[in-house]
Amino acid sequence: MLAPLAAVVLFMAAIATAFWYLRAEEIEREQEAVKRDVEYAQQRLRLRLLERQEQLMRLARDISNKEVDPEQFMGRAESLVAQYPELQAITWIDERRKIIASQAAPSVIASQQWVAGDVLRIGETEASYGLARDLLQPVYALPAAPAGTLPLLQLHSPLSEQGRFSGVILGEYSIDGLLRYGVPTEVLAKYAVALVDDKASLLAGQSIPKRAKALDLLPWTFTANEYEVPVSPVGNSLILRAQAWRTSLGVIGSGLFWLVSTLSVMTAWMLIANWRHTRRRMQAQQALVAETNFRRAMENSMLTGMRALDLQGRITYVNAAFCQMTSWSESELVGRTAPFPYWPDEDRDLLTARLEDEIGGRTTPGGFQVRVKRKDGTLFDARLYVSPLIDAVGKQTGWVTSMTDITEPNRIREQLQASHERFTTVLEALDASVSVAPLGSEELLFANKLYRLWFGVQAVGHLQMVQQAGVPEARMPHEGLDDVDGYAGLPTGALTTAQSEHAEIFVPALGKWLEVRSRYLNWVDGRLAQMVIATDITSRRHAEELAAAQAERAQSASRLITMGEMASSVAHELNQPLTAISNYCNGMVSRIRNQQITEEDLLGALEKTARQAQRAGQIIQRIRSFVKRSEPNRTPSDVATMVAEAVELAEIELRRRQVRLTHYVAARLPTLRVDPILIEQVLVNLMKNAAESIDAAQRPPARRNVELRVVPKQVDGQPAVLFTVTDTGKGLAPEVMERLYEAFFSTKAEGMGIGLNLCRSIVESHQGRITAENLYNGPEVMGCRFSFWIPLSDTAPSEVRKDSGVTA
Repeated sequence: MLAPLAAVVLFMAAIATAFWYLRAEEIEREQEAVKRDVEYAQQRLRLRLLERQEQLMRLARDISNKEVDPEQFMGRAESLVAQYPELQAITWIDERRKIIASQAAPSVIASQQWVAGDVLRIGETEASYGLARDLLQPVYALPAAPAGTLPLLQLHSPLSEQGRFSGVILGEYSIDGLLRYGVPTEVLAKYAVALVDDKASLLAGQSIPKRAKALDLLPWTFTANEYEVPVSPVGNSLILRAQAWRTSLGVIGSGLFWLVSTLSVMTAWMLIANWRHTRRRMQAQQALVAETNFRRAMENSMLTGMRALDLQGRITYVNAAFCQMTSWSESELVGRTAPFPYWPDEDRDLLTARLEDEIGGRTTPGGFQVRVKRKDGTLFDARLYVSPLIDAVGKQTGWVTSMTDITEPNRIREQLQASHERFTTVLEALDASVSVAPLGSEELLFANKLYRLWFGVQAVGHLQMVQQAGVPEARMPHEGLDDVDGYAGLPTGALTTAQSEHAEIFVPALGKWLEVRSRYLNWVDGRLAQMVIATDITSRRHAEELAAAQAERAQSASRLITMGEMASSVAHELNQPLTAISNYCNGMVSRIRNQQITEEDLLGALEKTARQAQRAGQIIQRIRSFVKRSEPNRTPSDVATMVAEAVELAEIELRRRQVRLTHYVAARLPTLRVDPILIEQVLVNLMKNAAESIDAAQRPPARRNVELRVVPKQVDGQPAVLFTVTDTGKGLAPEVMERLYEAFFSTKAEGMGIGLNLCRSIVESHQGRITAENLYNGPEVMGCRFSFWIPLSDTAPSEVRKDSGVTA
């Protein structure tokens, strides 16, 4: 069937290929000839333009060298214009765009002539003038010609006087003259030669009009053989194009071509008609076989059981799925009447009534659920759907029933129901309130037992907790240009994947402290909702307040213990001014009795006595303010003042132990928002411990030193103030270092073990950290350094100290 058709196709393809090859070879020869002639013409035109350019540049050099005045310029320009007909005008323009002189051909109309004394107007010519000024090179331009005038090609030759731009010589060419005198006459006679711009607009010459695109697709339609090339040195703005004239009819016009084509078409038409008839018959046969196989495969692959009954209730058809569900074969079911073998004995009456309703046309659109018995006696749940069976002429011949096994869906439904009951039981038994509400609505989607006990069944409590906790709540946006976006403040990522937010709030209506946690979730109906979990933390808050009070009492007790440990040192410190006061008083009494003292000496002795009394009072006042119990009060505190007061207290103990103290406070430290008494307590404890360590190590006098340094520091990119206390004691053992901040752990026999523990608590309450390290000189421990830093993130505005230094 396909052999004749293939032979005709190959024959026609060979004929068409031969004709196409001959025509392509002819076109290629013509194209090569056109290309050769156009390139030759372009070279001639290029040489003519370069000759004119050289003449204009020679004139420009003479003008730049002051060898030509305007009158001489007019004479030379007139000679050039008369000698070269394509040159239409020559104009001298100075650096101020003023026309010095201009000579035009008689054929140039007055509107295209330049007048001496005029100023160059802004436009395309002025733009080319500016380009020649910037480059100091000849510039070709093709400005748009006014309506009714011929286009001109411009050449701007710059004038340079000692390297400085002094104007241009503007030469204007006639495009038509360039084509007429620059292109060889044999090329003009052989082709349709034209000069076009970069937009293919015709400037001069002639062009063969193009045919419609639809006609170009026909094999016998002639397409002009053309070639174009840019004119150098003008560039792509001026293009030389040549189109070959039609000189022969070609192979398409021959009678042999049409005779062969006609015979081939007639032969092909007869064979194709026979082939189409045979193909239609085979297609119909194949479609019938495919349709039969498709229907059978569809019936066998269906998971839904199909059963057909005639109008008397007899089974006329069952598919493979129905037989597989019931375990009965097709031969055992087809032709049977009620009761059917797959009916359970206990449901026979019910199924008989259902069958009568089915035959009577009283069916339920949504189907009905029944139990079906397999051949082995096991039962499964099924849902039946009944519809009338209509033949090809539209007459009802029975009923068709589809059966679906719903045993697994029923089991899953029961499991889901049991799971829901367990989940609800757990939520109801939680000691936390759980509520869910959609965004932008006062509807309450879910509330457990504790929420209902606290707030009832309304969403008021949910919204109140969200508002008090400061959690952003989205509201439905309103129309209007000045309305704020209802979703402003929500997380920028996916809401359902954002981390939960929590806060602690006090609900006056309940008299309880609640820890509120919230997150966003997609509700079962697709709406975006907000879940809030509230836990009663009243007892925990009370415990935290009690712990804070106990910590405050411990800090006060630690200060008292510190002063108790320093009692002998304080007594020794007070003894000196008191002894001096006693000596001054006894001396004055003795000299007054003997009348050996003048009023001036008495006044000097009294002033010294007053100074010693003030010194004793300052010591007592400093100890009193240190041990006085007060509420925690974080205020902007000057670092130098805190250090000075701590040093004044610690020096009492250090002098008693014959330990020298040096301290350094960096300049321009900002004020810290801290409790100054607590920071002083940390510094006093660290300096006292340092002195005790030196004393225990029995260092010689030259090595009994304690150094306190306060400098700025960057901690994780955050500004902070670093305090370091360095001693020359024996350091800390590794086992001591591990338990250094443990409560009630001490290496001193009389120690209580709460000093460093309180120091760490105080520093960490100010968001700082405290560390300890041994100092080594090779394997020998040379001392110990305690450091702690306080961040500036919560400090007051910077207050600059005016001085600093080292005090011994």
